[in-house]
Amino acid sequence: MTVAAAAHARSDRRAEAPASAGLTAVAMSGGLDSSVAAWLLAEAGEGPVVGLSMLLWDALAEEGGAPAAAPASGRCCGALDLGDAKRVARQAGIPHYTLRMDAEFREKVVDPFVDEYLAGRTPSPCVRCNTRVKFDLLLDRARRLGARRLATGHYARIADGPAGPELHAAAHREKDQSYFLFELTREQLAASVFPLGELSKDEVRAVASRTGLVVAEKGESMEICFVAGGVREFVEREAGRRGAGGGGGNGLVPLGEGAAIVDREGRELGRGSPYYRYTVGQRRGLGVSSTAAGGGGGGRLYVLAIDPAANRVTVGGADELARPAFTGRGLHWIHPELDLAADDAATAGVEATVKIRSRHPGVAARVRPLPGRRCEVEFATPQHGVAPGQAAVFYRGSRVLGGCWIA
Repeated sequence: MTVAAAAHARSDRRAEAPASAGLTAVAMSGGLDSSVAAWLLAEAGEGPVVGLSMLLWDALAEEGGAPAAAPASGRCCGALDLGDAKRVARQAGIPHYTLRMDAEFREKVVDPFVDEYLAGRTPSPCVRCNTRVKFDLLLDRARRLGARRLATGHYARIADGPAGPELHAAAHREKDQSYFLFELTREQLAASVFPLGELSKDEVRAVASRTGLVVAEKGESMEICFVAGGVREFVEREAGRRGAGGGGGNGLVPLGEGAAIVDREGRELGRGSPYYRYTVGQRRGLGVSSTAAGGGGGGRLYVLAIDPAANRVTVGGADELARPAFTGRGLHWIHPELDLAADDAATAGVEATVKIRSRHPGVAARVRPLPGRRCEVEFATPQHGVAPGQAAVFYRGSRVLGGCWIA
């Protein structure tokens, strides 16, 4: 069956679908995953489907209409891929609309991203985008259009639990994206659909190839979709645009000035890049050799701490990098009763497997709540690369309990 014929058949099935099925809005970036999610929902014919794309970052407008380089595909928040989303929607036989949300994206994702780097932390913009944009703003707009549910191309699953919908890791862990969704609420999960949760990436691409979708051969989208060049250059440009100028965002350090690289005793080993170019746990590109730290053993150096006010980066050996615990902020439980249970047994806390970055394998830990949506997370085994600003996500088996931000 041709794509056109398949779209025709799906239109007939949707006309016969019961009204109780309700309208499902699909967030379509123009990438492979969201395109296949839209196709699968349209193919199922369980109710009307509409594609919604968000124009989040217009690189030409942001850079004064003069692009630094030729455009490239795979940027999930720009105008470049929205044409692909529209073409896929046409192939799937569903209506498609583009929502301009670039001002909201800047306020809720881009500006905090820059602020975090200027504060010496390592941000996770994908988590913030999912929380603040896709499942706050887009879900709200979808509802105003009459949609009962919002579907996305995330590799994650939703399961019915005794206390309501639960968020679970994808069936194929190599593509699991549940880490980036830890701030969702039970109510948002009840209104969400993840059609790809049981599929592997190869299976998703096979669907696109079998059905002739225009994105079948499209590559992966970029992790930080709004940063076309280096992070350092982006942070400096954005800080300058906002008037941070010579203060580097902290009022003390000029933008672009190389940081002092010091050991744990404060002895300067050399000068490197500006402090916001580093992240805790980083090993490459420090700007100093391992022999500069003394000892003559040639051991590798890692970033241990970042002091933005002093424009100073502390480095040391791997043994100095290990952390037995950390304090978290913005503690969030998907099911609030977990928070109540933790409060009742604050000294014992909640046992969970904690991932301190998206590709971290996870480690057994105990989460103890503190006042003001803070917590203390104690690892069963000390962990390397506990970077302030990153998300720490709590799992029990495949289920996501919640998480926090490393402070």
